[in-house]
Amino acid sequence: MNVGKYVCNSNQYYEALKEEDAALKTLIIAEAGVNHNGQMDLARKLVDAAAEAGADYVKFQTFRGKNLASARADKADYQKDAKHPGETMLDLVKKLELPFVYFLDLKQYCGEKGIGFLSAPFDIESAEYLYSIGVDRMKIPSGEITNLPLLEVIAQHSCPILLSTGMSETAEIRAAIEILSSKGSKDITVLHCNTQYPTPMQDVNLLAMTALRESFGIPAGISDHTLGMEVPIAAAALGAAVIEKHLTLDRNMEGPDHKASMEPDEFCIMINCIRNVEKALGTGRKQVTDSERENRRVARKSIVAERKIRKGERFTAENLTVKRPGDGISPMLWYEIIGQIAFRDFDEDELITGMEKQG
Repeated sequence: MNVGKYVCNSNQYYEALKEEDAALKTLIIAEAGVNHNGQMDLARKLVDAAAEAGADYVKFQTFRGKNLASARADKADYQKDAKHPGETMLDLVKKLELPFVYFLDLKQYCGEKGIGFLSAPFDIESAEYLYSIGVDRMKIPSGEITNLPLLEVIAQHSCPILLSTGMSETAEIRAAIEILSSKGSKDITVLHCNTQYPTPMQDVNLLAMTALRESFGIPAGISDHTLGMEVPIAAAALGAAVIEKHLTLDRNMEGPDHKASMEPDEFCIMINCIRNVEKALGTGRKQVTDSERENRRVARKSIVAERKIRKGERFTAENLTVKRPGDGISPMLWYEIIGQIAFRDFDEDELITGMEKQG
């Protein structure tokens, strides 16, 4: 697959938007996750695809298989594969594990491509390594929201935190935020999430994102695992601070997350839609825009002569009417004009003008 050729050139589009409006609100993360299938060349291609699509960050997952799962841990249903019926969770993650040094290479490569690097650690060793290479923010995966030792380590670093909340109750989210805050975290964004791959639409509960924002008084976004782009676009319309969506080079590739991921062309279109939604949200003040100002003259109406009116004749509801264009006397002044005396002749359909000349 040629990841350099897409349906739309989102980078060019995004740069144009940035020139028009530097205050783009939503941080968009392309979740590469483990869709590299443990191969560095695929990981780099995912960086290419994310950068080309216009994402702000590309995100990976950093873990030591031995620290992530015990030998008796089972796989989630969506991770089970008929080709590997006896495979355990540990077997799976070992295949998807990248050596730590690869993440330094990926971070540098992201810098070359002009996209932010982000990775989610699943254990303390991985978190400490990510901090050692100078990440500018940290993502806490949904499965680690109750991992107290990991939360405490992450909180000790002065780094913005994205807290994913899949499989969580409000009380568990509150507990995690309190732990992070008490240990020094000052910049936390909470991400509403459902960890079923793919997430059924009836289980998205997108309004929970706004509820989390209101409940905790911190920015909120979404880590989305639905098929399609409707949910991320709707999240943008609801004011999401962050939108995370899985990216794959090919949904037909072998691996647990590919089927619930977007391919590059789709990701590009999704980002363009989100940026359009951001622009469309506007200021919230109802006012005439520059683009529609001229249409007022064309689409609105004025008071005009219904028939010929002679000088000295009184204006009545019978000899006046309302028609386009709207550059004459507004029909809102209808009752002020009715009863006045025509100071000159008016032809049929002629705008009634010059009434200010009367005393």
